[in-house]
Amino acid sequence: MQIPLSVLDLAPVARGETVGSSIAASVALAQRAEQAGYRRVWYAEHHNMRHIASSATSVLIAHVGAHTSTIRLGAGGVMLPNHSPLTIAEQFGTLEAMYPGRIDLGLGRAPGSDQNTMYALRRDANSADRFPQDVLELQGYLTGHSRVPGVDAIPGRGSDVPLYVLGSSMFGAGLAAALGLPYAFASHFAPQALEPAVAAYRRDFRPSEQLDAPYVIAGVNAIAADTTEAARAAREATRRRLAVGLFGQGRDLSDDEAELLLSSGAGVHVDRMLTHTAVGTPAEVRGQLTDFARLADADELIVAHQAPGTEERLRSVTLVAAAMESVPA
Repeated sequence: MQIPLSVLDLAPVARGETVGSSIAASVALAQRAEQAGYRRVWYAEHHNMRHIASSATSVLIAHVGAHTSTIRLGAGGVMLPNHSPLTIAEQFGTLEAMYPGRIDLGLGRAPGSDQNTMYALRRDANSADRFPQDVLELQGYLTGHSRVPGVDAIPGRGSDVPLYVLGSSMFGAGLAAALGLPYAFASHFAPQALEPAVAAYRRDFRPSEQLDAPYVIAGVNAIAADTTEAARAAREATRRRLAVGLFGQGRDLSDDEAELLLSSGAGVHVDRMLTHTAVGTPAEVRGQLTDFARLADADELIVAHQAPGTEERLRSVTLVAAAMESVPA
């Protein structure tokens, strides 16, 4: 059996594009992933980032669901401290009613934003401390065993939308193990604790009603193209895009200005983020992703296709699926 592949889509808004064209690209990406045999597509909650259009994850999932048929769709993830558990249970219960058996709910505790945006979200600075309790409250709503007397999620009650704990540290690993939930590690941008976190999760896992054995989804970047040169060029464009997004202070910068950012220190941070990135032709990417799956001790890979243009990302989705077709789990 081949290792399952999934897609993480940040709904990027490229230079000169609109949010509308970004959302259309996300629909096309999900359709291509469905055709190519990927298991799921997840969307990440980010706020106040002008080049990312996935802030309203449940709305985006609903739209993509209407244009696909079989692929699972979900959040990777909802930043639960930004929301009440009841609200998220209602949103994802609604999605499950619309697309039965196709909805996932990945949960993170990071703000997905900066301090000012946290204020704009009316987010309590201490809300992350309640994350384990909020996960349990949310789970209660979705399973029909509410922990709040007299309160049910409608829609949501008894929908049993599967939960996934997202993380990039030992905290998420410990929580996922204690609650018996699948663990998704954000190694596509925060690779540092990957191996110890996965090892701790597998060691400490306790079976639950949702899951009887540990299950690890590892994030990885991929830029697959028909030639090595094209893939490497796309990687350099991706480095520039990340440098501008992270350090450009909201400005639209030229490629030359982006290169200056990279050479003045941003490159170290960007390259650390891209530690786990498969770049090249299908044969080259196959070897790199196979090595990564072994390193991560992963049951499934969720791939962020980082090429800058929509057509390049769609081609990468197809090439990676074909390359990994016979790689055993």
